[in-house]
Amino acid sequence: MGSLHIMPLAKTCFNWNIRLTNGELNMKPANFANDLGAHRPEVGPAYDNDRLGRVTPLDMATRATIGSVIVSSGSGPKAVQDDHKYLAHVLDIPLSLSAYKEVSSIAQGIGVTRNFREVIDYFKVPANETPAGFKLGFVVERDGLVQVDLIRDISCDKNGQKRPTDFLFSADSANPYEVAPIKDLLGNLTCNPGIIYDLFINNPKANIGGHFKTRDEVMVEIGRTLGPGCDISVELDNPFESDVQKLLDEAAKFREMLSPYRVVIKVPHTGSVNAANVGELLAGDKKFHRRYDQGPTADLLRGHQLALFMREHGYRVNFTLMFEPYQTAMALQAKPYFINSFIRHRESQTAAIKRSLAQYRVTDDPSFLVDLRTLLVNTDYLSAEEKDFDLFQVKKMAERILEYRQADGLDRNDGLDSVRHNLRMLKATNLPDTRLIVCSMEGDYNYPDIDRLLTEPEFADVLDRLVITAQPDYLAKFTSCNQVVSYQRRFMNAASSAK
Repeated sequence: MGSLHIMPLAKTCFNWNIRLTNGELNMKPANFANDLGAHRPEVGPAYDNDRLGRVTPLDMATRATIGSVIVSSGSGPKAVQDDHKYLAHVLDIPLSLSAYKEVSSIAQGIGVTRNFREVIDYFKVPANETPAGFKLGFVVERDGLVQVDLIRDISCDKNGQKRPTDFLFSADSANPYEVAPIKDLLGNLTCNPGIIYDLFINNPKANIGGHFKTRDEVMVEIGRTLGPGCDISVELDNPFESDVQKLLDEAAKFREMLSPYRVVIKVPHTGSVNAANVGELLAGDKKFHRRYDQGPTADLLRGHQLALFMREHGYRVNFTLMFEPYQTAMALQAKPYFINSFIRHRESQTAAIKRSLAQYRVTDDPSFLVDLRTLLVNTDYLSAEEKDFDLFQVKKMAERILEYRQADGLDRNDGLDSVRHNLRMLKATNLPDTRLIVCSMEGDYNYPDIDRLLTEPEFADVLDRLVITAQPDYLAKFTSCNQVVSYQRRFMNAASSAK
């Protein structure tokens, strides 16, 4: 086993760390150029490279393609007979001259991997294209057979091109009608039982005519709408299920519906909730009688163990319910594909805590601490058993929360300390495929604050690990401003006067 590093053209989704294996060579000589003549685009000044999404050379540097490595006769790499149809998808992928020389020097034959064939067939990819959501790589087998592979990477658009930005957008939705207008701008979608049932299936305004009856119907339609380029995170209905085979069966059903390429299993942090006490959240006043951080170690790490279990069974994991920065280091030990920063409720609770403390400091009126204690019980900082918690301790707890969140000053706090922390954490991981999802947002400030964070120089080298997710209608709000209307008024009146 070894590796060969080849420099690609800029802004392409290629994995040039070529893997050398001990596989068998099964190659038949063929007049490849003639056989695929009808599939190979003309090369010349009139040929529109952008039609296929390929890189358009903008300078006079010498360029080559994967197809130019293959020879039809004489010495040099020839095509594997059975791979002609599949190789047609990548023949005009551009190579730098140095890449062309390196591939030519080691390749005795050119083919595609089994995975390449399966991806092309599953997604019914049009001729002369590769699908969005995959980067290209080379695998070198025994005897010098070089196989083109497709490797899952949602940073990639179709035909091995990078998406427009390093950071990606995602939708929090299970509504196919609202996903359709935004689908071409996304690299991911996330949903959970609340999004599927409360916001869509059981919502007559969203589920028009009650057309969709089951979760499975919804997820199949979401997969069809999004196509190959988006990962789709789906949550297990009951993370406290003791029968692990039932959990695996549920995950397998999602994989069958969405394909192994797109499916990501959402596993939540469980805290001190377990199978025996989860009923408290479902009945009566739905208060929880144990504080969030008080419980057996096995309960507090149930989510971590489940995340590892799913990963060991071949699933990528979205490790969800992450609010505080201190959750991240341990979460990363479960080797998740996604970690999260939930911002909306954390930020609003921070503001409410800060307001109550300020009112108490100005008035010295203990009723504000009583109100603060009620807030802490209602938002699960304190358990239902702590409704009479000492007011001095309530004040100290609130002050610690604000200090930790860096929200104890006079300036407005943007609530993104967890996002900044987690991006810094990603720089220190050995998990190159792990990304951060920033989620749960609303109001006038959340998205603009995130947008501002994207320009902070500290995070320029890790923006390709960032995914921004929200409901489509929330993201759509920030595509417009007042001057759009003002200028449309001017333009349309000018245009109408010409009639």
